[in-house]
Amino acid sequence: MQRLNREGHTVILTTHYLEEAEALCGRIAMLKQGRVVALDSTSNLLARYAGHTLKLRLSRCDGLPEDLRARSTADQEHHVFRLAGFDEIELLLGRIREAGCTIEDLRLTQTDLEDVFVGVMRGTDAGREF
Repeated sequence: MQRLNREGHTVILTTHYLEEAEALCGRIAMLKQGRVVALDSTSNLLARYAGHTLKLRLSRCDGLPEDLRARSTADQEHHVFRLAGFDEIELLLGRIREAGCTIEDLRLTQTDLEDVFVGVMRGTDAGREF
């Protein structure tokens, strides 16, 4: 595919594997309910949601405050927060401790295409306040 693209051919790749799309595609379109909701170069999409992601595994937690729950995505084990800057970390961790939660695991990563996808699908913008 990359060779064909380098030779001037347009290649349309449909995938649910965002790592594959990030590695292979120069432009990305994201669809929601059959409509294009994002269309830009991969680098512009990543820049639009530039920042870091904080992934936390919490225990002894009766629940996060509503504003923090609304700001995070969660699976069975982790809460994931997109950060506009490192200065948000201290405030976020303080709010979590005030809620009575214990942090069992913490991971800080750079934003990737999956974070962009989640942000686009949720209709959120980078840099939301607590």
